Amino acid sequence: MIGADLRLVPAKPYRDPDNYVRVSQRIADDTGGFWANQFDNTANREGHRLTTGAEIWAQTAGCVDAFTCACGTGGTLAGVGLALKAQHSKVQIVLADPEGSGLYGWVGNLTPSGSSITEGIGQSRVTANLAGAPIDDALRIPDAEALEQVFDLMIHEGISVGGSAGINVAAAIRIALGLGPGHTVVTILCDSGARYHTKLFNPAFLRGRNLPVPAWL
Repeated sequence: MIGADLRLVPAKPYRDPDNYVRVSQRIADDTGGFWANQFDNTANREGHRLTTGAEIWAQTAGCVDAFTCACGTGGTLAGVGLALKAQHSKVQIVLADPEGSGLYGWVGNLTPSGSSITEGIGQSRVTANLAGAPIDDALRIPDAEALEQVFDLMIHEGISVGGSAGINVAAAIRIALGLGPGHTVVTILCDSGARYHTKLFNPAFLRGRNLPVPAWL
């Protein structure tokens, strides 16, 4: 719509030269363009350390007990984790991961399993942004649990989010239940439900994958 040169590539593992990250680097090299390299450019996590993490600490008045979110590049979790740990070492930093991703296994030394309909999160490798991040624990969130929060947020809060945010909220709830009353758990609502009309809000799509369909959909 805005005149972008859109090039679709097949889903390939990072080691494959046709992986989308590697293709984007080649396009930048061939065209003389700037390659942001958001996965391995640690300016990504540094930005979150200086801004997002500082904002969370200020807005909770330093009373944050845990932070959790899913990882694509890993910049948000790593940057916020570094910022919060610098303020108080006992703040829990928890990686939320969809089924099928390797990051949950990386933290807990476990084998990846299952699959997920979520997009933009989950990794088969540890990015430069995520390497060395102060992660205390990881939670594997199945799609059904994430969808429950997606639909709950829409019905009760009037907030339309996508699957990544659903995973984040589901993880935050798990952590809160474990910590008990009187604790503050922070997460990120990182995607809009407007991007997923044909999936998350499509009864046929959900039933075809044995996922829950709310009565109102």
